[in-house]
Amino acid sequence: MNNALAIAHKELKGYFASPIAWVMMGFFAILYGWFFAAILMAFERQSAQMGAMGMGAPTINLNEQLIRPFFLNVSVIFLFALPLITMRTYAEEKRSGTIELLLTAPLTDVEIVVGKFLGAMGLILAILAVTLPHVAVLFVFAKPEWKPLLTTYFGFLLMSGCFVAVGLFISSLTRNQIIAGMVTFAVFLMLWVVDWMGAFMGPRAQQVFEYLSITRHFEDFTKGVLDTRHIVYYASFITFGLFLTARSVDSERWRG
Repeated sequence: MNNALAIAHKELKGYFASPIAWVMMGFFAILYGWFFAAILMAFERQSAQMGAMGMGAPTINLNEQLIRPFFLNVSVIFLFALPLITMRTYAEEKRSGTIELLLTAPLTDVEIVVGKFLGAMGLILAILAVTLPHVAVLFVFAKPEWKPLLTTYFGFLLMSGCFVAVGLFISSLTRNQIIAGMVTFAVFLMLWVVDWMGAFMGPRAQQVFEYLSITRHFEDFTKGVLDTRHIVYYASFITFGLFLTARSVDSERWRG
């Protein structure tokens, strides 16, 4: 485990030593801020209209009408941002020739894969930290429910873990970062809209496609619901993605 943490530290340090982490955090902060301002203004207009109609404040749920749609929109940003994080993990190692040093070091394939996974997740945690001041403002001027917020962040991490696991596997298959990024985004998009495909099929097929959809499982987290089915789905997805990555790394070791 110490070796995996050492690799994670090296990966995270590499992100912040290059423009990748700073560009990602800046890109996320701009889009995140725009979504926050837009949804907050829409919520304010809706509140004013309901007050003018004499409906009163109790009919307005801050979590349901502001925080939940806001974080669902923010999840779209991750669809575009995460391929930029994972595309370099193995592709850059292959391009620069450092993959041979990594594979000949006294490290197991599992330690290498888990270390790179934790490094990418560390960057995602840093990106999510950008959202905390905005959330703090809501607690200063309003009284949102904190439990749905915690489950939303937890769901974000699980969903991001799935994307990172897929991105690591795809990056391990090529030495070209651009190809890795494009293929990763295509796979992410397919996983994002797979439930739409089921709408054109029978009820049974629709249930299967909805279960495969990453976003369907995320929605309950934004409602404050911790369902073990969703946690098992995400954990299984991450484990399978890391397993495929480990097999890919192992095949690279044998080819080397």
